[in-house]
Amino acid sequence: MATAQGVGALEQGGFTADLRGEVAETIAFLMRDDRPVSLPEALTDVSAPAKATAEAAMRAAAAYAFIASALDGPKPSVASLGPAPGGVYVAAAAGTPIEDLHIAEAKPGHTERLLPDPALLSRPGEDQVEGFADEFANGVPSPETIAAVRTAITPAAMRGHVARISGFAPLVEGEPLKVRSRDAASPDNALVVSALARRLQDLGLTVRRHEFSWRGRRLSNVEAEFRVAAADSAVLVTAHLDSTAARGEFFDSSGRPRPYDPAIDPAPGADDDGSGTAAVLAAAECLSAMIADGRAPARTLRFVLFNAEEQGLVGSKAYARAAAAAGDRIVGVLQMDMIAGFQGGTRTMEIHTGSSVPGPVVGASDALGGLVAQAAPALAADFSLQALTGSGDPAAGRSDHASFHERGWAAAAVCENFFDDSAPATGTRQYHKPGDTLLDDDHDTDYAAAIARTVAAAALTLAGL
Repeated sequence: MATAQGVGALEQGGFTADLRGEVAETIAFLMRDDRPVSLPEALTDVSAPAKATAEAAMRAAAAYAFIASALDGPKPSVASLGPAPGGVYVAAAAGTPIEDLHIAEAKPGHTERLLPDPALLSRPGEDQVEGFADEFANGVPSPETIAAVRTAITPAAMRGHVARISGFAPLVEGEPLKVRSRDAASPDNALVVSALARRLQDLGLTVRRHEFSWRGRRLSNVEAEFRVAAADSAVLVTAHLDSTAARGEFFDSSGRPRPYDPAIDPAPGADDDGSGTAAVLAAAECLSAMIADGRAPARTLRFVLFNAEEQGLVGSKAYARAAAAAGDRIVGVLQMDMIAGFQGGTRTMEIHTGSSVPGPVVGASDALGGLVAQAAPALAADFSLQALTGSGDPAAGRSDHASFHERGWAAAAVCENFFDDSAPATGTRQYHKPGDTLLDDDHDTDYAAAIARTVAAAALTLAGL
């Protein structure tokens, strides 16, 4: 995306600029396609780079064909901008719901909204992470911190938070309202934002609603901060507060299949990401209790809940952009996205640090993931840990931690056994369906509490507690 002046500069530099349309009238996405690609026999003996190029072109063509056919109408509403990592870049008419289209076999985070932002080129976090990375290696939680998280972050506490924001129980204790959805297009989304903000404010934290625009609407992220004067940086504990049921089956009054309607259909999202949201709330409650007991962190702690993650990481991108513009110093971001789905078998915790952005952020994020792993033996001793790093990380670019990688900040996403393809997944089978409820057989609050405790202990340790 470029201004008219930028186009002129490109052309003056010898580039050919193929103008596709006014940015104000279009939106851009990276649409990933996780289906396997079968190359023609003629490419069997070609070089590895040639094979990679051919595979990228075929994957982009397949993804674009899916999108174009799904959006078939009287006039084209989408245009291909060429192959992208794992899929295709597309430009669509404003308001086109590309993020609601699900390619068969697509993993979570298959669609990423691309925002015009020249500041992405600066990556302010790169100058910060090199100074912090060595510290991550020595971050073993203290006995006092372990005791605090065990006391505050319990299965009952997790269940209570999930019940309220997923519609199993009234959103606010003592009031009758139960929400049906937290989808960004649902009227209940704003009600949940308000309830979350009030709960965090009641803990004595400084709460701010970070507003941004999406499809002509004003949505809000929720930030709750315990600021430490003269701190060198902030530790972020995060999750996304919105939900979707776009993979569910819905029917009209005549019994005929119809598309998901985010404004009216139920999307409880108990696991995705009610569980992560509950974990952030419980971590904030833990900090509040520790402060009441006379303990004080050395770094600022922020508990941040992002909106419109399901629309392509929109809320976290807006938040990270604002943080960079404000000159924030962030030591690390710990994101929890789906931590309650467990079918049985080996209890597994996935720690994702793979970044699609090169540079110092790569090693720093891996070290941050190691900090989480160091907290696990004391709080999730029976868990198998999967550290997924590098370009092969299946969650690279697919959850809100990626919005911070883009700015050069160390970030890790922690989740249930859902992304990793090396063994049968044991995470939820109700992903993006209306069956993602607190009563789902796959929803396990004991499992979620163990992951939440581990991440909270890592964050509190990094904050100097």
